[in-house]
Amino acid sequence: MTAGFWLILLAMALYGALHSLLASRRVKRYAEARFGERIRRYYRLIFSVLGGVTLLPPLVLTALLPDRVIYTIPFPWFILTGLLQLAGLIGLVYGVSQTGAMRFIGLDTALDATALQRPPHFVTNGLYRWVRHPLYTCSLLFLWLMPVMSWNLLALNLGVTLYFIIGSRFEEDKLLDEFGDAYAEYRRRTPAFLPRLFPPPE
Repeated sequence: MTAGFWLILLAMALYGALHSLLASRRVKRYAEARFGERIRRYYRLIFSVLGGVTLLPPLVLTALLPDRVIYTIPFPWFILTGLLQLAGLIGLVYGVSQTGAMRFIGLDTALDATALQRPPHFVTNGLYRWVRHPLYTCSLLFLWLMPVMSWNLLALNLGVTLYFIIGSRFEEDKLLDEFGDAYAEYRRRTPAFLPRLFPPPE
């Protein structure tokens, strides 16, 4: 284990804490009180930009700190894991498209104020039929199947995984408030991250 392992974990913990804080309803209400109702149009976009920028320090630490390889996936197995990683990337793009890429980033409301008045769309088909958090599942599939695993990458992967697990709890609390019994039933019959062998009936 390298010294950078713990530094990267700490960086990911700080990222997760800041990201969760900015996603909280309390901070959103404070922003509206401080900057007025207009901030609602741009809050998601600002959140997305800050999320990308604040993820850079853990990524830079992972790339630049001294590191040591733990294992390398040998041939021909790395071909299989590479195909699974590709499937994860395709699933990630498809999952974002299901909820709307513009909405995911926050450009929908930033470009069109009337988007704030549209009712939220509760998606339960496609990838969401198999798991409640397909974007997290696809991201983790890509991360954990890297052909070369090092201590720095392990620290990053662990940090991301813990963040997804903890963050999904906060996310689901908001979805319960938003969709009520419909989401409670969906959560009861749909696993969070690991799909069942056979999807439940519609």
